[in-house]
Amino acid sequence: MLNYMIYILTFAVGSILGLLYSYKQHGEPFVAVTDFNVPFAAVSTVGWVLGFNSGNVILSAIGFLLAGFVMGERPGYGRKESAVGLIIGIIVYVLLKGNGMM
Repeated sequence: MLNYMIYILTFAVGSILGLLYSYKQHGEPFVAVTDFNVPFAAVSTVGWVLGFNSGNVILSAIGFLLAGFVMGERPGYGRKESAVGLIIGIIVYVLLKGNGMM
């Protein structure tokens, strides 16, 4: 039960940090970015893969922190990167689960 609380807290902290970072980078009221940000996609992918597949509380918490960082950005930012990272994390989970590695 405590593990899940740690995951929720680290995801919430990551979301708050992502929101603060996003507001620091972009001061305008609202801008919908249509570009795909590759570094944030990599951070999201690493976060979701660690969160789903690490099997370690600390590494999973770090993964959810990273995933929350990208997902918690301002509206219009990070949505595509979060979706790509989540899809890749699920694919890796299914591949590892199917091969009996987990």
